[in-house]
Amino acid sequence: MPYFDAASSAPLHPVARQALQASLDEGWADPARLYREGRRAALLLDAAREAAAEAVGCRPDELVFTPSGTHAVHAGVAGVLAGRRRVGRHVAVSAVEHSSVLHAAASGGDVTEVPVDRFGAVSPESYGEVLRTDTALACLQSANHEVGTEQPVAGVAEVCRGREVPLLVDAAQSLGWGPVEGGWSVLTASAHKWGGPAGVGLLAVRKGVRFAPQGPADERESGRAPGFQNIPAVVAAAASLRAVRAEAAAEGLRLRALVDLVRARVPELVPDVEVVGDPLRRLPHLVTFSCLYVDGEALVHALDLADFSVNSGSSCTSSTLTPSHVLRAMGVLSEGNVRVSLPPGTPRAEVERFLEVLPGAVAGVRERLGAPVTLTGPGATPPLVVDTLVVDALGRRCPIPVIELAKVIGDVPVGGTVTVLADDEAARLDIPAWCGMRGQEYVGEEPADHGAAYVVRRVS
Repeated sequence: MPYFDAASSAPLHPVARQALQASLDEGWADPARLYREGRRAALLLDAAREAAAEAVGCRPDELVFTPSGTHAVHAGVAGVLAGRRRVGRHVAVSAVEHSSVLHAAASGGDVTEVPVDRFGAVSPESYGEVLRTDTALACLQSANHEVGTEQPVAGVAEVCRGREVPLLVDAAQSLGWGPVEGGWSVLTASAHKWGGPAGVGLLAVRKGVRFAPQGPADERESGRAPGFQNIPAVVAAAASLRAVRAEAAAEGLRLRALVDLVRARVPELVPDVEVVGDPLRRLPHLVTFSCLYVDGEALVHALDLADFSVNSGSSCTSSTLTPSHVLRAMGVLSEGNVRVSLPPGTPRAEVERFLEVLPGAVAGVRERLGAPVTLTGPGATPPLVVDTLVVDALGRRCPIPVIELAKVIGDVPVGGTVTVLADDEAARLDIPAWCGMRGQEYVGEEPADHGAAYVVRRVS
């Protein structure tokens, strides 16, 4: 069964499996002890730290291992805020950061979100506009976990350095593909993203950064990640990071060609699709697209039945019922969202079969939801009856409000309006996105007794 969700968790790399099995026999003792077994475990830990530090581009004594990438993020944010508490509590973050970064920043400081463009990228200048005299920390991912867009870390780091603000970089998605360039101050990552075992994170803090570890403390890992280290997992994480880096150049070129194939073919095979993220400055293995009139969760299930494992950043999830904050910040369509992230070694034949299966899966979901087969247009519109229509979609989840809008837009003349009443948060993003894709005018949002009223004017 093709697994296309490496951005969530990559399959365990063969080198990680070998290193894990070998170190289980050698790395079980306490590395803080002076007897033979302890010294042997300490040697394994030190070697893993040196290998990881080389891959990160820092000194070994600047890097510690944490129980997870999320733990590394929270420890990094909390440590810098505590160390720079005399400066202030203000934190600048991009609007598309991973939720762990957003939660960590919100729990410890006064947060300002830096906007992104339609590709999901920030500009260094935008960070300069939000940094203040009381800014204690800035955060920026190296590449977006949902759409793959790479961020201008070096440029933002230069802006932050000029304002004497440390920059924390979440490198979880990109570290397996190469080091993070630029003068970052703190870096975090997670081993299971590059094919290492779960339960191992990295936290690197440059010398000179004011940092005060928070939470439970002991003498291990410089007090930044207390508790007995899982040395076999740490060794496997470092070994697999070195291995994937050695393969990254060749494998990146191969996977980029496969992703280019998906980016080109999906809009040709499936009508009413928007491919999102930067087409050039992006991770080599990840592509995301959104389908009009499709429930993302239903599409994931349909593809699963066809033996493809993909993920969805769609607003249509049973757990949150809210739009993806990444897609919302980008101002792109959120409904029917599919993220394809290819693990190393993915054969071209699997990608080609995915492209064969996808159109039928999308069509099946649209049919079950009652979506229009084709949009009305010149020569195919029903008789014009009224100048304005009201569609009541209150209490209905996306993509139903947009589907109902598409069904009736041809019932008003050019210049007429359709008002959609909806209380699903996704409508605030998806209705303007639909207008942009279909060439109609989004007039705006108006207050309503329940939810909101979204007004669309027919242009063609």
